[in-house]
Amino acid sequence: MSRVFNFSPGPAAVPEPVLRQAAAEMLDWQGTGTSVMEMSHRGKAFMSIQADAEARLRRLLAVPADYKVLFLQGGAIGENAIVPMNLLGTRRSIDFVDTGEWSRRTMQEAARYAHVHVAASGAAGGYTAVPARETWQLDPDAAYLHICSNETIGGVQYHFTPEVGEVPLVADMSSDILSRPLDVARYGLIYAGAQKNIGPSGLTIVIVRPDLLGHALPITPSAFNYTLQAEAGSMLNTPPTYAIYIAGLVFAWLEALGGLPAMAELNRVKAALLYDHLDGQSFYRSPVAHDARSLMNVPFWLPDARLDATFLQGAEARGMVQLKGHRVVGGMRASIYNAMPLAGVQALVDYMKDFAARHG
Repeated sequence: MSRVFNFSPGPAAVPEPVLRQAAAEMLDWQGTGTSVMEMSHRGKAFMSIQADAEARLRRLLAVPADYKVLFLQGGAIGENAIVPMNLLGTRRSIDFVDTGEWSRRTMQEAARYAHVHVAASGAAGGYTAVPARETWQLDPDAAYLHICSNETIGGVQYHFTPEVGEVPLVADMSSDILSRPLDVARYGLIYAGAQKNIGPSGLTIVIVRPDLLGHALPITPSAFNYTLQAEAGSMLNTPPTYAIYIAGLVFAWLEALGGLPAMAELNRVKAALLYDHLDGQSFYRSPVAHDARSLMNVPFWLPDARLDATFLQGAEARGMVQLKGHRVVGGMRASIYNAMPLAGVQALVDYMKDFAARHG
């Protein structure tokens, strides 16, 4: 069976060379006679795999040497609770910029532990843009300011790093981490579920500035206490070993491509191909403001929702899957993460043209 173009928002496509290497090493990793998923997480072989993955991630993102890199379980939704547990300390309030569904879910979870202050919101505009920085009303006493750098459902992405003063900037980067260069030093903490641009679900990466450690609430479970995990090298409990292994292969794949500058250029080209088509016709609708358009998740709507099922069936017949929009908003959504080749986006655009000609 030939592989399809997988536009899933997550778990998402993994680079084919990574899958082929993992398949070749499935039964015997580098002469050990065992699969990585069978290894002891504290054994010499796996420890080398994790150390290599961390080193590659640090190089790709130019992570400052004093920042801690943690490989954890729980996913980004788990971090919605784990971050406030670790960073609140004696503070009682958290600032949020609300740009869509994932921002709202993060706020709902954080409200269990602190006062949630909405510094700015895109709700009035239907979540089609990032609120202008000059409109943000920040609390100087907040424990931190939280943003979601890319809203996978609404297709809204930050194309700037906000200046927030002395309050630590925290970002959920689950769906756009490693898609472009990033100045990590401007963030207090970055977290990302792996299942979009890094590898399989089950792994969560946390990058945290060292001065933010040591403030965990007493209720924080030890497995989710950043300080304890940093001291234990992410091995306070058994980490998601196979997911870390695949992540390391993805990091190596990115380095071989030329790192994040090369990846950013390819992502720009892919997104431009799709957005240029959307802008040049009237059959499909794409409401996101141009300066906030996501390069990772491109939602669009057909003129009549009764055509949706036909569109999806036709796409699948052409080898394109997972284009259905999120149930909250409907429509279509093309997730074009790092692993999506340019040929996949071209195939989608060609199909969209043909579909519009037949049904317009």
